[in-house]
Amino acid sequence: MTKEELRIVYMGTPDFAVESLRALVEGGYNVVAVVTMPDKPVGRHGSVLQPSPVKQYALEHDLKVMQPEKLKDPIFVEELRALKADLQIVVAFRMLPEMVWSMPPLGTFNAHASLLPKYRGAAPINWAVINGETETGITTFFLKHEIDTGDIIQQVRIPIADTDNVEVVHDKLMMLSGQLVTETVDNIIAGTVTSIPQDQFKDVPLTPAPKIFRETCRIDWNQPTKRIYDFIRGLSPYPAAWTTLDGKSVKIYESEQEAATSPCKPGTIASDGKNTLKVATSDGWLNILSLQFEGKKRMPVADLLRGLKINENAFFL
Repeated sequence: MTKEELRIVYMGTPDFAVESLRALVEGGYNVVAVVTMPDKPVGRHGSVLQPSPVKQYALEHDLKVMQPEKLKDPIFVEELRALKADLQIVVAFRMLPEMVWSMPPLGTFNAHASLLPKYRGAAPINWAVINGETETGITTFFLKHEIDTGDIIQQVRIPIADTDNVEVVHDKLMMLSGQLVTETVDNIIAGTVTSIPQDQFKDVPLTPAPKIFRETCRIDWNQPTKRIYDFIRGLSPYPAAWTTLDGKSVKIYESEQEAATSPCKPGTIASDGKNTLKVATSDGWLNILSLQFEGKKRMPVADLLRGLKINENAFFL
């Protein structure tokens, strides 16, 4: 079977999933349909429906689009079965029921943004940066019942620089996923895939990567400087680490570590009123480089200080 003959159904929703779909389409693979989330209401009253990035790309390239509300809907399942797909590919989509992932004869594989079995879950890129990892990667694996636990097909690793935030790592992995997805398809066609059960990776810690909520993003200034620095990187620019000052929310996007120790209470703010604003941690100081006060735009600290006076003995909570 050639890549032109192999019938592929692709499933994905956000920007991250567009690159792999693009790689398949531009590589001449036979994508017979795209499955993505229903259009999302946006606007002041939710009166405008916004298609997913994957849908937008699919429509631009005249691909069949399917948007089921429920993946067990009998009408959707029958429509999917009628496509007679040989293989299904999932990138940044929902958890699939067995009746869907077991349908194609060659199976369904997922491209996950971590080095499985480490960082199973909804936010693997964020948690890798938050935890100060020095490398991550993309894993392709065959789906099974439990989420992100299927047999591993291939992995590719990339370094995480100490200055990388989650956006930088996301974009690197997004490009890498497109390459690995097409390579995995080629190996499936060639019959050279030897998948490895994840329980064979006994030396890999099973660090979770759960979904991130607003309260997850609150900064604990009682942590060490490095821990807080990584926490900010791992949430920048979205959803952004935050703290409060005088009861108002403050998002922090960029910072740098300072080696000097601090005798101050963690959260204490020190500023020269012009160019610098630093915050005491449990073992030192963190220089804040850009932030966003509630009701204002994101801006560099120097710009903020031109219009805002920080009171002496102020501190973040």
